[in-house]
Amino acid sequence: MKMRNCFLGASVRKFFLTIWLLGTASIVAYAFWHNDLVYSLPTPVPNNYHPPKVGDSLSVFTQVKRKTNKPLFLHFFNPDCPCSRFNIQHFKQLVNSYHSQLEFAIVVLTNKPNYTANDIADKFNLDLPVYFDSSIAKNCGVISTPQAVLVNTNQSLYYRGNYNTTRYCTNKQTEYARMAIDSLLANQKKPVFGSLALTSYGCSIPSCKK
Repeated sequence: MKMRNCFLGASVRKFFLTIWLLGTASIVAYAFWHNDLVYSLPTPVPNNYHPPKVGDSLSVFTQVKRKTNKPLFLHFFNPDCPCSRFNIQHFKQLVNSYHSQLEFAIVVLTNKPNYTANDIADKFNLDLPVYFDSSIAKNCGVISTPQAVLVNTNQSLYYRGNYNTTRYCTNKQTEYARMAIDSLLANQKKPVFGSLALTSYGCSIPSCKK
């Protein structure tokens, strides 16, 4: 009888352990699914949103200190945005590839005042100017992070959009920001992209919500 009770006890413990493991696995799977779903949806567009169009003049050259007359690449970044963090390595690759042909700057968009320029520079390990000026985003029509904005030497908007369709920017076929840079450097009038490049995804600014 005692052996039977021990066997039943072990079976019950194994049953509840299995249920617990399945429940935990289900919760983790749901969290990943929900996260992917949320960040695959377009960022909500604010009311009365009227962004500049490609070719429109911008005043960012009065807001961003420049050292040369090269085209300007603005990286809009929120340190609390998962999509922004996933994108850091790709942005660094762009800087390393095009630093001799473009000027780069990072625009930080967050409602948390405890971040400093040194904090951001440490995250990227890059010697780039860092701005905490949300009016730059408004000027460029940026409503989410991460976003890329490319301004030509005539102070006109050349590209505002996403870096890639994948959160880690690993799809070589949809490296939109890189394609825009190559188009500008090849003196093409303007890049032509579909909605996947131009519709804002990622985290709303500055609260990092979808």
